[in-house]
Amino acid sequence: MPAITQATLADVPELNVLVNSAYRGESSKQGWTTEADIVGGARIDEEMLTGYMQDENVIILKHTDDDGYITGCVYLEVKYPKLYLGMFSVSPLLQNKGVGRALIEEAELYARKYNCHTLTMTVISTRFELISWYERRGYNATGEIQPFHAHGRFGDAKQHIELIVMEKSV
Repeated sequence: MPAITQATLADVPELNVLVNSAYRGESSKQGWTTEADIVGGARIDEEMLTGYMQDENVIILKHTDDDGYITGCVYLEVKYPKLYLGMFSVSPLLQNKGVGRALIEEAELYARKYNCHTLTMTVISTRFELISWYERRGYNATGEIQPFHAHGRFGDAKQHIELIVMEKSV
C-alpha cells in the first residue's frame, strides 16, 4: 500500500536519484516537470540532502509504493507563520497518477500541525503548466518575483530565469 512518511538519513541516496531524475537529464523528459532544457547540472546532491535532514526546521516527506521504493517527495521548511514547500518531485514515470496530489495534501496537513496558515513556494516563471497545476490546487501568485539562485547550488541556468512566489492559505 502506498504511504507518505517522513524521510530519514537512510533515504538520502534514493531521494537524490529521485529528485535529479524528476528535474534534470534525459530521464526527466519522460515526465512533464523537467527543467532539463533551462537548467543544467544536478538539482541536488547527497550532501545537501543530509544537511536538510539535520535541520530541525526541515521535514522531507516521501511517498513510497507497494514495494517500499520512494516515488515522490516534498521538502517542507517551517518559516513561521508560513510553511515553505520545495523540491517537490515525482518519478517521471508516475506523474499524473495522484502521487503529487497526495504529497501536497499531506504538506497542507503538516502546515496545520505546525500552526502555519500559509503554504509558500517558488516556481520558475516560464513553467506555465506547473503554475496552472498549482493554481488548480488553490495556490496563487503573490506578485513577488525572485531571481534564480545564481550560486549554482540548484544547477546552472541555461537562460535568464525568474521565480514567482505562490501561496495558499490553509
